[in-house]
Amino acid sequence: MAYDSPQQLLETAQSLAGFSLGELAKKYQTLVPENLLREKGWVGQFLEYLLGAQSSSLAQPDFPDIGVELKTLPIDYNGKPLESTYVSVVPLTNLHQVQWQGSVVQQKLDHILWIPIISEKQIPIEERTLATPFLWQPSETEVQTLKNDFEEVIETISMGSIDTIDARFGEILQVRPKAANNKALTETIGPSGETIMTLPRGFYIRPQFTKKILANKF
Repeated sequence: MAYDSPQQLLETAQSLAGFSLGELAKKYQTLVPENLLREKGWVGQFLEYLLGAQSSSLAQPDFPDIGVELKTLPIDYNGKPLESTYVSVVPLTNLHQVQWQGSVVQQKLDHILWIPIISEKQIPIEERTLATPFLWQPSETEVQTLKNDFEEVIETISMGSIDTIDARFGEILQVRPKAANNKALTETIGPSGETIMTLPRGFYIRPQFTKKILANKF
């Protein structure tokens, strides 16, 4: 599905607000998984399908023609985010070529269609309901903070200090292991510049920040 503008995408997304995942799945003849442990990305993929996202897992925004990324946001009944939001994998090699401007992270965070979903643990997946979707772009200050977080991570990895990056790193962006299991290792730079094996990492947006986004919006 092609959109002429972010606003047109927003209007399509807002037409889904108030429906449960079960109601939408029934309408589009899709099966809802019983739990999301094995199918963690199902909700996001289902909404990408409903809205006609073109990118699937490519390293670009979900709607490249209009430069918008789609992010689902699990919230509780009070509108508080329940988890951090995955952005993209952290590059671990060829880091001399990596810069903020034009990076996958920068492109994906430049313009986001947020779809909050009331997803308290006790609510069966098919009964989880879509709240009001909205468009968001970071302010100049937020862009600077994101850029600083990103550059600090890349610099630390390029200096061979990946093991010093923990959950306290970064104001908005945090880095966490992103692997199916602890055997899925990949190459990066070791302390002496040698190649070492490590777990893949992902960039995530802290829930404190998405809470702020929601508070500013609603």
